[in-house]
Amino acid sequence: MHAVILAGGKGVRLRPYTTTLPKPLMPIGDSHSILQIVLDQLASRGFTSVTLAINYLGPLIRAFVGDGRRWGLSVDYVEEDRPLSTVGPLFALKDRLPDDFLVMNSDVLTDLDYANLLRSHTLAGAGLTLATYERVYKIDFGVLDVAAGRVVGFREKPALRYPVSMGVYAMSRKTLEPYPPGLSFGFDQLVLDLLAAGQSPVTYPFDGFWLDIGRPEDYDEANRSFAQLKPILLPAARLPTELGPDPTVGDRAGAA
Repeated sequence: MHAVILAGGKGVRLRPYTTTLPKPLMPIGDSHSILQIVLDQLASRGFTSVTLAINYLGPLIRAFVGDGRRWGLSVDYVEEDRPLSTVGPLFALKDRLPDDFLVMNSDVLTDLDYANLLRSHTLAGAGLTLATYERVYKIDFGVLDVAAGRVVGFREKPALRYPVSMGVYAMSRKTLEPYPPGLSFGFDQLVLDLLAAGQSPVTYPFDGFWLDIGRPEDYDEANRSFAQLKPILLPAARLPTELGPDPTVGDRAGAA
């Protein structure tokens, strides 16, 4: 099983944290980074290979991850020479990808079973499967339903529920075929294209733990709660600590 991790963003919403450190390497707890947690999870679920799409501060990510051998993974890289949004980096990989694969953002903390998502996608025969999470928004006011200037309904402080994308997807390689390499393209555009073509994406509802670390308050919450989150986020069979830069990176670079 193969996964593509989108790790090229500048993490603008997390500044000043991300001024000198890419978001995937932001520390969570005392001895883990976001990316380390994700790689541990993928390896524990049976994934054998990962492609990291990098751009902003990419050399730091390469130095940390190396070839992935510490996780039992084979890791390669695609480096953007300019920002390509959230799907654009995949277009240059079409010849290197299996028929079905996982795609995910690099700032997601979740106990989602990535392997089961990919299996479900493959069985559905869909071009794209989105992992979804139900968000609840409480309205602090009485909400009026109005038609032709008259009140036709009233709801006191309702709770609105919306399925949202988790930033984790399963995709088929055929979905990428119409698009040329180098095109800057987002997942929102891909979904709209699929809908217009009558190829509706499939959803994979999830009700476990999910946190998108896109804002300083989310990052702070992850650190405050990590002692409680660690048992569900990190595979019990393998809890690596104090992982620094891959010590083999320098050797390989010197040999090259």
